[in-house]
Amino acid sequence: MSDVKRVALVTGASSGIGRVCATELAKEGCTVIINYYPAPPCEADANNVVKEIEAAGGQAKAMGCDVTNSTAVNGMIDEIVKEFGRIDVLVNNAGITRDGLLIRMSDEDWEKVVNTNFNSVFYVTRPVAKVMMKQRSGNIVNMASITGVYGNAGQANYASTKAGVIGFTKTIAKELASRGIVANAVAPGFIETPMTEKLDTAKIAERIPLGRLGKPEDVADVVKFLARPNSYITGQVIGVDGGLVI
Repeated sequence: MSDVKRVALVTGASSGIGRVCATELAKEGCTVIINYYPAPPCEADANNVVKEIEAAGGQAKAMGCDVTNSTAVNGMIDEIVKEFGRIDVLVNNAGITRDGLLIRMSDEDWEKVVNTNFNSVFYVTRPVAKVMMKQRSGNIVNMASITGVYGNAGQANYASTKAGVIGFTKTIAKELASRGIVANAVAPGFIETPMTEKLDTAKIAERIPLGRLGKPEDVADVVKFLARPNSYITGQVIGVDGGLVI
């Protein structure tokens, strides 16, 4: 295995936490598949990530795919395996928010978040798990959130999906362990990304024991750690929140 170049798939990797996870995995020697939502702005961002990785001497490829469409996802996984022969690391990172109080939340805002944040994890993990089972090895890292642990007013949809991701992760960890596959979740707190730009960060920082919001690199460091080959860690949820949830 040491002489085989590992292949990593990161969903929602054109910006934010996903982008940094992708670049960090590339530094570890992985060929990284940069998944992005197939729309012009995301495509341009994804291609920039590829250029950044290649400029640093790494290898990457951008692949547009709507991860809420299981047929499209199956096609993407088939394409990856056909070109690269394997998938060693999966980072299910794609996610959105559509915040609002429960009584005012529309069906559309509920379903969009559930499809993007939760159903996509199932759609992507299912075919990837089959590839990893044949290899008898693999690392799956699912992006949860501290809101999935303790809830958050105004985020019934988002918190529900992240709690679901945690339950899903623990279950597949048990199902896949016998094939040498590990599965873990990372639960970020408040991280400096486009998702948090509209928040009152000064007030939020007062609630965090470390006194600041996290950076995407803080999350990517944990993802990179959990993506190591031959890991003995599985079924865990690791918080990256500056001590917000203790």
